[in-house]
Amino acid sequence: MLELKNVSTSYGPVAMLREVSMNIGQGELVCLLGPNGAGKSTTFKALSGLLPLDGGEIRLMGEDVSRLGTERLAALGVGFVPEGRRLFPSLSVRQNLRLGYDASGCREPFEARLEVICALFPRVRERLNQQANTMSGGEQAMVALARALIGDPQMLIMDEPSLGLSPKLIDEYFDTVSRIHAEGKTVLLIEQNAETALSISDRGYLIVRGRIAVTGTRAAMLQDDTIRHMYL
Repeated sequence: MLELKNVSTSYGPVAMLREVSMNIGQGELVCLLGPNGAGKSTTFKALSGLLPLDGGEIRLMGEDVSRLGTERLAALGVGFVPEGRRLFPSLSVRQNLRLGYDASGCREPFEARLEVICALFPRVRERLNQQANTMSGGEQAMVALARALIGDPQMLIMDEPSLGLSPKLIDEYFDTVSRIHAEGKTVLLIEQNAETALSISDRGYLIVRGRIAVTGTRAAMLQDDTIRHMYL
C-alpha cells in the first residue's frame, strides 16, 4: 500500500533522511522506531507532503505521490495523526471532526461517519460541542485519532501518538489502535515507545541518524541486540 524508495530529505544544508526505504502492505500495522533526532518526525513530514524530497520517491497504492500536498494525500485516503495532536484549539470537537471529514475523499454522509466514530469513541459523543483546548491531553489525543478516521481512510499514519500521555492512557490508546487495525485498517505507527509499539505491530523498522538500521518481524525486533540495548 505504501512504499518509500531511497527517500532523502534535508533542512537547508543538513541532511536528515538518507536513502530511506520502507514498505507497508495492505492490512499491516508497521511501526517506525528511533531515538530523538533520528528522523522519525521527518519521515512523517515527508510522507504527509510537508517536506519536499531531495531524492527517491513515495508510492501510495502504486501511484507516485512524492510531490503531492497533504490535502491531496488526505483525499486519496490517508489519515494523519500529527505529533502533538494539532487540533484547532478554539473550535469544538464536532468542528474539528468536520474539518477532517471535509479534507477526505469520503462519500458517506458526515452524520453517518460521525455515528461510526462516536460508537468507537463514546467520549467523543459526550464532548462534541466542547472547545478542543478545554479538554485533557488524553481526550485531545482521542479526538485527533477520531479526526483522522472520520473520513474512513484506507491508511492511517501516526506520529508519536503516545507523547505526553500517562502509562494508563498509553495502554488504552494502543488498545484502540490495535482494534482499528484488527478491523482491516493499514497503519504506520511512528513511535519512540518501542516495547508498546512492537507489542501491537506486525513488523518494524528502526531509524538511526536518518538511515534504516534494523528491520524485521515483531519477534525479531524484540530480540535484536541494537533495539534491546536502546529501548528494552
